[in-house]
This record gives sequence, structure tokens and C-alpha cells, in this order.
Amino acid sequence: MATSIDETILLTGFMGSGKTMIGEALAKKLNKPFADIDKIIEEKEGMPIKDIFKKEGEAAFRAKEKAEITNYLTEASAGNAVVSVGGGSFLQKEIRNICMKNATVVFLHISWSAWLERLDMLVETRPVLHGRTISEIRTLYDDRQAIYDQHHYRVTVDGLDPEEASDKIISAFQDKSI
Repeated sequence: MATSIDETILLTGFMGSGKTMIGEALAKKLNKPFADIDKIIEEKEGMPIKDIFKKEGEAAFRAKEKAEITNYLTEASAGNAVVSVGGGSFLQKEIRNICMKNATVVFLHISWSAWLERLDMLVETRPVLHGRTISEIRTLYDDRQAIYDQHHYRVTVDGLDPEEASDKIISAFQDKSI
């Protein structure tokens, strides 16, 4: 599917919704650079996100996340890229506002039941899941849905592979229907 979308597209959504994989597929289809803010932070810090959480705490990570998103979207002139941000980044209102102003935000919605199918592969790499019960994780999921309400497009990704999800995003831009 060849198309031209001349704006920065920012993908947000709950952890494990596929932001990185879908972002990579979308960037390839649109011939745009792809930036994963979590990976940028890991490269700069020389350690995985889970280790940053362990060594420095969530507040320190969130500060790094805010700085990188702000830099990428405003100072680095992302201009015409596909960007994915961590599932918790939108907890900060200032980040949501920066993203909404400097990019077209696409919320990748995944239902609770579809997300649960991915839980086993997510727990190890997602520090906010460590030590939580299913009930606590469900509360986290439900609470975070409200923070994703600020977006330009909402795309449900249940049952879609990254190629199908990226096609759905492109279609949304072409017909402005989502």
C-alpha cells in the first residue's frame, strides 16, 4: 500500500499493544524514519528500561522519557517520522500536550481479553507489571485507558498482525474515518 502522509505519526497505547512492531511496519510502508523512545533511552543510558526502574526508580525514568519525547518532537524536528512512546508516557499531561501539538497521535487500542493473551511474554520486560496480581493489572489497564482518550485516531488492533494494523492506520489517514 503506497501512500504519502506528510506528518509525524506518534503511536501510543497500553504496554504490549504493539507500538514498536506496528510502528516499524508503518514507517517502512510510508518510507519514514522510525523512532522508539524507549529504545532511545535504553541506548543513552546503556541499560534496559527495567534496569533503569530498578536502579533509579520510576520517577527518574519518567523524567528521562519526558526529556526524550520533548527533544524528539520539538527540538530534533522529527518532522515526518513514525514515533512510538512507552505505554505510561501519557500519564504526564505535559507529554500528552506536547505529542498532540507536534504529531498526529494514534491510540492503538487493545481489548483486555486480547491483551491477556500476551501477558506471559510481557511480564519480564515490563517493570510496572512486576509483583502485581491479575486484578491489579486489570485496574492499571482500566485506569490507563482514560489517559489515552487524548488522541487524533483510535485504531483497535485485536487480532491484527503489524502489517494489518499499519494498513488500518494508513486507511484511517486516507479516509479520516477513525
